Amino acid sequence: MANLVVLKFPQSDGAFRMLDKLEDLQKQELIHIEDAAVVSWPEGKRKPRTRHLNDLIGIGVLDGAFWGFLFGLIFFVPLLGMAVGAAVGGASGSLSDVGIDDDFVNEVRGKVTEGTSALFLLESGAVVDRIHDEVKGMDFEIIATNLPRDQEAKLREAFAA
Repeated sequence: MANLVVLKFPQSDGAFRMLDKLEDLQKQELIHIEDAAVVSWPEGKRKPRTRHLNDLIGIGVLDGAFWGFLFGLIFFVPLLGMAVGAAVGGASGSLSDVGIDDDFVNEVRGKVTEGTSALFLLESGAVVDRIHDEVKGMDFEIIATNLPRDQEAKLREAFAA
């Protein structure tokens, strides 16, 4: 089963650096990246830029429309007004089945702000302790996952050190 994990970085290029690192770890078979997307919000810009892994390296299991819908829901719907927001809200109900609910949207929206970046990673088979050792020293925060609570707690604990 694939897990959706969102990592937030205090720099607008941090997510790209982490993606590079995870691609190296994938070559070592420590993680399987099924798909990913990056949100980068440089200082002084009105809105973030988004890039789907398909745009970055030519693969990805999710359609670009999924990422576009998700990022629109998180970053752009508040700008479009209540009527559009209500229509999208109805359509987004099915996303809650995979852990993308209002809490997820609000948490990501509140934390990914100007000057930051985020990596949305659909992964499976992560060897968490080995990955932890490899990304030690990188400044990031796990802001959302769709893992069961006990697995999420273990993941957060491993990366809190």
